[in-house]
Amino acid sequence: MDNIINVTYITFGGHVEVHKYRYLYFVIMFTVYVLIIISNLTIVYIIVIHKSLHEPMYIFIAALLINSVLFSTAIYPKLLIDFLSEKQIISYSACLLQWFTYYSLCCSDFFLLSVMAYDRYVSICNPLQYQTIMRKTTVYILLISAWILPACQVSVPMLLSANKKICNFHLKGILCNSTVHELHCVRSRMLNFYGLVVFVSAVLLPVLFILFTYTRILVVTYRCQGVRRKAAQTCLPHLLVLISFSCLSAYDVLLARLEFDFLKTLRLIMALQVVIYHPLLNPIIYGLKMRGIHEHLKRLFCKMV
Repeated sequence: MDNIINVTYITFGGHVEVHKYRYLYFVIMFTVYVLIIISNLTIVYIIVIHKSLHEPMYIFIAALLINSVLFSTAIYPKLLIDFLSEKQIISYSACLLQWFTYYSLCCSDFFLLSVMAYDRYVSICNPLQYQTIMRKTTVYILLISAWILPACQVSVPMLLSANKKICNFHLKGILCNSTVHELHCVRSRMLNFYGLVVFVSAVLLPVLFILFTYTRILVVTYRCQGVRRKAAQTCLPHLLVLISFSCLSAYDVLLARLEFDFLKTLRLIMALQVVIYHPLLNPIIYGLKMRGIHEHLKRLFCKMV
């Protein structure tokens, strides 16, 4: 009977003194989760109700913030349950589902950021063709692709992992990330190779595309001083989000491969930063740096006060 339970459930070993600080962990993370939901959906609400913000740039921002809400909802409820539970366990199927949503939504963020970079590139470098290129149909296709393509890419290793035999039932982290492959009895070269393909296509290429487009924008703004202010107002928030998300993603990839036991506390801190900073900073950055959103946000708060 114990063997059946072990085969079915995976234990999280990344929590630090959870029995001692369970209620403190719960209160902090529950507060953060509520702040993430409220702040992101507030910006989305502002974009939806104001027709002046029904432009591709703001639509993509709303999609990115919705993605943050979905990402947090895939992570936080399970974390909160674990903080109050005697054992921090998860079924293997649920672990694969969390792994799938975690990485598909992360990849969606990179796709959305690349789409936003392309939108800014067309707007600043080819303003006369902007309305022709960024039509509603184009915007919808880009949005749908940003969610469907990563989901299709990540679903392949998830389905392959579902049929693999597992011999290890202990994860060093607090959620199901790329360390799930360490549970398998035999490491698959095909999964490793496909993971590399997904990384290149869903992360590396979008980042290179973003850097290319913003380099072109910098060249144009350097030549034309009148465009410089517009570029700074609209591109700076996207760059800040890209830098923060890329750094956190790098932390996630590195921590998944660290084997040192004395880094358990550091591993927990960095894992929490991955799931806290990006979803919480996005609405702050866009709420403060995007003038169109900032003005409506101030009016909303004035009405509430």
